[in-house]
Amino acid sequence: MTDKIYNVLFICTGNSTRSILAEGLLNHYGAGRFKAHSAGSHPTGEVNPFALQALQKFGIEANGLRSKNWDEFSPDGSPDLDFVFTVCDKAAGEVCPVWPGQPVTAHWGVADPAAVEGSDEQKQQAIRDAAVTLKRRIELLLSLPLAKLDAVALNKAVSDIGKQ
Repeated sequence: MTDKIYNVLFICTGNSTRSILAEGLLNHYGAGRFKAHSAGSHPTGEVNPFALQALQKFGIEANGLRSKNWDEFSPDGSPDLDFVFTVCDKAAGEVCPVWPGQPVTAHWGVADPAAVEGSDEQKQQAIRDAAVTLKRRIELLLSLPLAKLDAVALNKAVSDIGKQ
């Protein structure tokens, strides 16, 4: 058994909804084993209030979550990242910075719930649906025997999770 705490960065272009949800979910369900962060290539500077509401419905503390640029995670002194997951297709196609720690990377694309038009209830439902998808993927990540997997098996496992 290892005492290692894995650093994870979730990336989405705006860092306002999907990556924020993933950060909150992993910090809650992976507490003690994982430290999650989120960032965007072009952050909006605001967290979608419906994303915060969705986390609260899961019983997850949402204080302190903020929209930030991925540049915060590339300078010297940044946490060595073990995993970097893109959660939107736009961010997956962008040229990312070089991350400290040579992390395992994978694309866990989720349709953009913030793009849903309609009533507040329809928008909230789209965000809850995205949160459920991300929660399921995070549960799969948490079930992996990380210390026992070699680099090839680990890359395949986390990539396969993004197809769930």
